[in-house]
Amino acid sequence: MNSESCCGDKARIGAYCVGILGSFLVMAGIVWLMRQYTQPPPVDGKRIEERRKAAAEANLAVKELETYGYIDATKGQVRLPVVENDGQKLKLGRAAQLTLQEWKDPAAGRSNLIARWNKFNPPPKPPPSFE
Repeated sequence: MNSESCCGDKARIGAYCVGILGSFLVMAGIVWLMRQYTQPPPVDGKRIEERRKAAAEANLAVKELETYGYIDATKGQVRLPVVENDGQKLKLGRAAQLTLQEWKDPAAGRSNLIARWNKFNPPPKPPPSFE
């Protein structure tokens, strides 16, 4: 006896179609929920001011890299420009030029670097002995 009926194949195909369509709908729902969940808040006046302040701080940091100045005037530690911006292109600043010049002789460059490090960052005092 044949257990298959004429409607069995159609029912199986229909069930597969409903299952596939259901899985697509579930995925669409998950995508919609994730888009709602991850969307940033709308930009308002407060956020605009925060962004302007952050941009001003970033521009100030860039300007500091392009100008001379004192890091610690009491120790005589100065900041040299890393890059120079003449409006058209960036050039190596005085700091980069001095670094290239000093490190032509690696041994001398390393000893100068260590000497400057020890000058501006002295070693800490030894811990006290309680015995």
